[in-house]
Amino acid sequence: MRNRWGALAAGLVMTGAVLNWIGTASADDGWVTLVDGDKKVEFTEVGKANWAAKDGTLMADKLDGKGPSYLVTKTSYKDFQIKAEFWVDDAANSGIFIRCDQSDKIDSNICYEVNIFDKRPDPKYGTGAIVDVSKVDPMPKAGGKWNTYEITAKGTRLTVILNGEKTADVDDSKHAAGPIALQYGSGVVKFKKVQIKPL
Repeated sequence: MRNRWGALAAGLVMTGAVLNWIGTASADDGWVTLVDGDKKVEFTEVGKANWAAKDGTLMADKLDGKGPSYLVTKTSYKDFQIKAEFWVDDAANSGIFIRCDQSDKIDSNICYEVNIFDKRPDPKYGTGAIVDVSKVDPMPKAGGKWNTYEITAKGTRLTVILNGEKTADVDDSKHAAGPIALQYGSGVVKFKKVQIKPL
C-alpha cells in the first residue's frame, strides 16, 4: 500500500480501467466523499490522462491520448447535491458531468456538463454554465485560484453555485439519472474534495 501511494504521489500515469485512491469513502450527515487526499473511491477512467494523487489533491496536467479523460463513478445518482473544491489554471478545460446516460462514453450530449472552461470560444457556455442548457453572461473566471461548486439536481431542476454566486437555475428533463464524471481536457486541473449527498 505504501509503495502504491508513493507511486501515485510521484505522478504515476495510471493506465488501468479502474483508479483506486487510498483510504475509504466516508459519509457525514448523508454526504459521501468521492475525492479527498486520503480517501478511497473507485472510478472508471474513460480516456486517459496522468491523474495522480499529489499534495492532497487529485490532479492531471497531461493527456495520454487524443480525447479528454473522464473519471466516472460506478454509482448512478438521480437527485443529489454536489460540493466540489477545485483549482485550475487559465488554460484548463474541465468540468463536472452529471446524470450521464452512459458510463463508457461521456460528453455534453448524454450528460449535463457543469463547465470549467475560462477560454471556451463561446463564453456563454463557459465556466459556471451548463453546456447547451443554461448560459452565463458574463462568464465568471476560475483560473489561478481555488473555487467551490455547489451543484443540485432534484427532479427537473438544476442549480449551480460557483464561489457563492448562482450561475445556473434551470428546468430540464433530458437526463434523469446516471453516474458523475470529472473531466480533464487541458491545462492543470486539481480537485481537492468532491462530495455528493443523495436527496
